[in-house]
Amino acid sequence: MAEIIAPGPAARAGELQSRPAPGARPAPAAGGLRTLGPEGPKRTLLYVPDGYDPVRPAPLMVFLHGAGGDAGHTLPAFSDRAEAAGIILLAPSSRGATWDVIRGGFGPDVAAIDRALDEVFTDYSVDPARVAAAGFSDGASYALSLGLGNGELFTHIVAFSPGFVASPRRQGSPSVYISHGVADAVLPVGPCSRRIVPALEHQGYDVRYHEFPDGHTIPAEIASGAFAWFVEGGR
Repeated sequence: MAEIIAPGPAARAGELQSRPAPGARPAPAAGGLRTLGPEGPKRTLLYVPDGYDPVRPAPLMVFLHGAGGDAGHTLPAFSDRAEAAGIILLAPSSRGATWDVIRGGFGPDVAAIDRALDEVFTDYSVDPARVAAAGFSDGASYALSLGLGNGELFTHIVAFSPGFVASPRRQGSPSVYISHGVADAVLPVGPCSRRIVPALEHQGYDVRYHEFPDGHTIPAEIASGAFAWFVEGGR
């Protein structure tokens, strides 16, 4: 069973309070995979690239899994890309079958992500100009919702096949990368990304949008393009 962290008023409002901290960090142990918090099927995983150097702040990506998944589904799929790009990859697990706002409102998942971020920011040098909220499917919807509402923390948002945006908050001006398969039968592109993208552009966000001839998936070239876009600062 997932550890439940009692959400305070900020978490219930979808607000993340942790921020990258300036200053030197202790020399890290070898890069690789570690668990933050208690072990279990709903654990939070952190991947640190072997080339991480505390003297040079690294980009950080928070990757959110799809419905029914957990952090263990994220790391095997993206750790190689994180390693190649020099990205610290944080993979939380939702407290329930999917993310809290999709089940009724922000709260325990925001609190858990905030606590994990605080641990990362304490232990590692993170580039405040390159912090991304990313995800697939329900995780993409959550990345958009959390990212747009915490735009003073997240400089970039990567959403692979999102369904919707559920955030009354708007903060900052993160750059957004969205992809969607035109043959997606789970979250059809028409009522999903083809509505989300124009709405975000109308609100003044810088959006990079890619459609591809496939279903509910993340093609390798799309994932590679998104990681490169993020590391290069949204260019």
